[in-house]
Amino acid sequence: MTDEEILEKIREILSESFEIAPETIFPETKLFEDLDLDSIDAVDLAIRVQEMTGKRIKPEDFKSVRSVRDVVDTARRLMAASD
Repeated sequence: MTDEEILEKIREILSESFEIAPETIFPETKLFEDLDLDSIDAVDLAIRVQEMTGKRIKPEDFKSVRSVRDVVDTARRLMAASD
């Protein structure tokens, strides 16, 4: 899956879960400042990324996530990791 495909999935997740217009979501978009997500939303997003990748996210790996690009990078790393 390419970064662009991952970004599209993240847009779908943010749109479905948080009612955010997909056309307002870009890699540089900040989750907390621009999209008004809170810590509970971040947990929900982490769960959805886990479902998307089929891999578990360690909480410490998601603590540094601040932008949509960070979510894409995390998803890519999870998909590339072997079990």
